[in-house]
Amino acid sequence: MYGVSAGTHDGLRRVPVQQRSAARLARILDACAELLDETGYEELSTRAVATRAGVPIGSVYRFFGNKRAMTDALARRNLDSYAARVERRLTEIPAADREAAVDAVLDEYLAMKRTVPGFGLVDFGTRVPSGPPGGAPARTADANHRVADRLTALLAAQLRREPDAALHRTVLVAVEAADALFQLAFRTEVSGDPDIIAETRELVRAYLARTVG
Repeated sequence: MYGVSAGTHDGLRRVPVQQRSAARLARILDACAELLDETGYEELSTRAVATRAGVPIGSVYRFFGNKRAMTDALARRNLDSYAARVERRLTEIPAADREAAVDAVLDEYLAMKRTVPGFGLVDFGTRVPSGPPGGAPARTADANHRVADRLTALLAAQLRREPDAALHRTVLVAVEAADALFQLAFRTEVSGDPDIIAETRELVRAYLARTVG
């Protein structure tokens, strides 16, 4: 079970201050993630989450006004976990090895995509159906900006440079490109089309090598 960090608290009706309350919030988010895989976003309900988590429905509403607020908190928890995973990987990589740093950023996303419950619909922003039934889900608009914010800080430290606007713009472009291509890879094959993933890796490596130097 993942922990709950400060980033997850954005939008909560009540921030847990005791360990017992924080553990209950974590169980609610775990249940939400599991049910997303089983039922999808449209069929997700706060009551079903409460039942799965083994808590009263009032406990869910104590934290969240609706299921969208709940999945948004799940997305932020995912981002906290992703940033922590990338940071751990980067500590093992020499600053000069920029290709390995790019691989760490991509590999950790792919690992979460394949193993973390609910990640297919809620990675770093709630993905909800758009257009006709069966259409590709649309993600909350600011999700990639939040990802770019976190990665810019991590990569700036790795590259030993200031996390300035130019670096942020570069990282945001890379995040947007990788997100679109990885969504294609996982639509093509349930575990991710390896050829599309390989092409995405080469594209991001080449772009960052040219722009970051």
